[in-house]
Amino acid sequence: MKTTDIPIAKLHPFEGHPYKVLDDGEMDDLTESIRENGVLSPLIVRPLAGTDEYEVISGHRRLHAAERAGMQSVPAFIHEIDRDEAAVLLVDSNLHREHILPSEKAFAYKLKLEALAHQGKTSRQVGEKWSVAQVSEAANESQRQIHRYIRLTKLIPELLQMMDEGRIAFSVGVELSFLNERQQYAVLDAIDLNDCTPSYSQACRMHKEAGTISAERISEIMAEEKPNQREQIKLRWEDFRKYFPASYTDRQIARDIMHGLDLLKRQRSRDRDAR
Repeated sequence: MKTTDIPIAKLHPFEGHPYKVLDDGEMDDLTESIRENGVLSPLIVRPLAGTDEYEVISGHRRLHAAERAGMQSVPAFIHEIDRDEAAVLLVDSNLHREHILPSEKAFAYKLKLEALAHQGKTSRQVGEKWSVAQVSEAANESQRQIHRYIRLTKLIPELLQMMDEGRIAFSVGVELSFLNERQQYAVLDAIDLNDCTPSYSQACRMHKEAGTISAERISEIMAEEKPNQREQIKLRWEDFRKYFPASYTDRQIARDIMHGLDLLKRQRSRDRDAR
């Protein structure tokens, strides 16, 4: 298949595509590379019916970098396919990128699932089951994991952003996705108030109460001290050994330590009684 040089002005992003195009360090490097060498890997596009313009299927980052580099046109492969076929190709062409954010995977899997289901000729239930299996196989993820990623599309943007930044764990995000929008914003307020994010245990409890949980109850759960917030004191066993005979076993040392602590506790109790 030969490439065609297409004016950038005639290229449009795929509507609703899930992958972010960011002006970050990687984009700066890509822009400089294209400025020096041109677009080495052609874009994949499809014609827009009734026009002489095209929708980008693969190459949104290259297109943006080419614009930044001042190019007027870019090489592309033209595919005569419909939107559903294009959605599947778009997702599959990006599945194995080195860096994919959780939100990108979530909306990519949803986009492909909807496209496959729309193409299906069977009943909705059977078609959806078949579609999930197809997405799972291509992504090399279990069907359960595909469903969990798609759950993330129900998160409010602020919580989804926290997931992408690594501030909220994937499993926590999945549990919070079962809360409605009002409840999720209550979680966001509690995060700001307590300066901490919910643990998996807290998120599970909120999920279980999702039908009736109030903002006050969310705040109450979030205000609880989590084990990983408590100060941890580490004591080395070697520090204790110097107080015991060299012949002592670890069991004997532990026995004497507990005995000594018990004596100390009784002594303090007598001191309080004597006051």
